[in-house]
Amino acid sequence: MKLNKLDNYDMKILAILTIDCRTPDRQIGKKVGLSGVSVKSRITKMVKSGVIQNFTMKIEPPSLGYGIIYLTVPSDDEVGIVKKLKLIGEPFFVVPCLGDIMACGIVVEKDVEQKTELVKNLISDARIVLTLDAKESEFRADLTKTDFKILDQLLKNPREKIDSISKSTKLSTKTITRTIEKFEKNPAIQFTIIYDPRKLEKFVAFAVLAMVQNDIKKIKKDIENEFGDHFWQVPFTAKELLVLFMYSDNIYNADVMRHKIKEIDGIIFTEVFFPKKITMPTNWIINSIKNAALSQKLHVPIKQINR
Repeated sequence: MKLNKLDNYDMKILAILTIDCRTPDRQIGKKVGLSGVSVKSRITKMVKSGVIQNFTMKIEPPSLGYGIIYLTVPSDDEVGIVKKLKLIGEPFFVVPCLGDIMACGIVVEKDVEQKTELVKNLISDARIVLTLDAKESEFRADLTKTDFKILDQLLKNPREKIDSISKSTKLSTKTITRTIEKFEKNPAIQFTIIYDPRKLEKFVAFAVLAMVQNDIKKIKKDIENEFGDHFWQVPFTAKELLVLFMYSDNIYNADVMRHKIKEIDGIIFTEVFFPKKITMPTNWIINSIKNAALSQKLHVPIKQINR
């Protein structure tokens, strides 16, 4: 495999890493039909070529007591939009897409409705896709001070070996193993990657946003059964919103899939986004960790995290 040429094996490896970047190379190899050594070599090459920009952690803000505002903005001024977002809260993700449109998420501490009105005033052409208060969300973390200590270390390197984390945190390998297993079982916490969509070459990454009228779990399952081979990462659901992260071998097939999804009974609206760049700041998580360290209790209260 040349340094800058991707094939189907690479895409399968990337798809696994986006779901859980801590998956061992040997385990990835069994899933895709390669040796662990070959998988490691391919991951190294994708890091060097910039396809994989970094390994990171994604935590759903409501699980730590925060609200979240999802919006799209018809703009290519990423710097200007981020400045405005920071007047409201902390950026959760910022994704410039083809067609000069930007998909964003803002983490807010409280008063989601008030902050949403502020978004509309600051960014007049913003379209609010969804707002989610911590109390409305199904996501829960219930983390201890020890969990936050390990999380702090994992944010620096999500693929760090357990023995290394143990040395850095002065915690037992048993405690760290148990905590990582707890993280991996929690749908609100994900070990993932940031990739560069521009370097996927003959492959196209895209997201389908679907508004669902009823039985979102059944609809998601039906879509998984038909299009699961094209899933890029775990679908996101909240209220009536379903977001599918997918990839195809060309933009036309991506559009065909979007149209097929649109025709599924129960889906009332779909929209497709083709990302040009992805950023997912973790400042808000780092601040949460600092606040948790000040807690006098083993189980850190939500109010202590996002104060």
